[in-house]
Amino acid sequence: MAGSYDDFVTAIKRDHRHTVEALLQRGFDPNTVDESGQPGIIAALLIESYEVAGALAASDRLQLEATNSSGETALMMASLRGQSALVQRLLQRGAAVNRSGWTPLHYAATAPDEAPMKLLLARGATVDARSPNGTTPLMMAADYGPSACVDLLLAAGAQVDLKNDLGLTAVEFARQRGREQLADQLSRLVQLR
Repeated sequence: MAGSYDDFVTAIKRDHRHTVEALLQRGFDPNTVDESGQPGIIAALLIESYEVAGALAASDRLQLEATNSSGETALMMASLRGQSALVQRLLQRGAAVNRSGWTPLHYAATAPDEAPMKLLLARGATVDARSPNGTTPLMMAADYGPSACVDLLLAAGAQVDLKNDLGLTAVEFARQRGREQLADQLSRLVQLR
């Protein structure tokens, strides 16, 4: 199977969907990790090999909750990369929307657009999920996510005045990033509460 493994790793690097599909049809394990220990689908998402990621997501043998060494799942990485179709497919297959620690919604908060976040929220993602250091998705979006993600989280009821373990709110996250207009908007919301 060494040849198949090499073919798999090369197909991920080159985004060769058909090679991966052929390997899977021959019984190759879709949960195989690359040379750095990343599950294949996560490795594909990290290097933007979206065709391969889609082929792996279609496999009924894919372990949806497999993680890399950072505890990231395929749903988290697809959310981060703004791959809405893949997020939808993983959700339909039963990928966990909520988990302890960092969640897919944290990752979606910094995606290129709000589409993955909409999908996650529609599936019951916890709006004010807390990371291990108390950071919320709103804090992530205020730090370096698109303003549409901030707006969507606010519309979904995200609490503006929550603090992480360092005592920072979404307002401080925005200010530290130099997003003064956003910080002012969030600050006004805090004052209204």
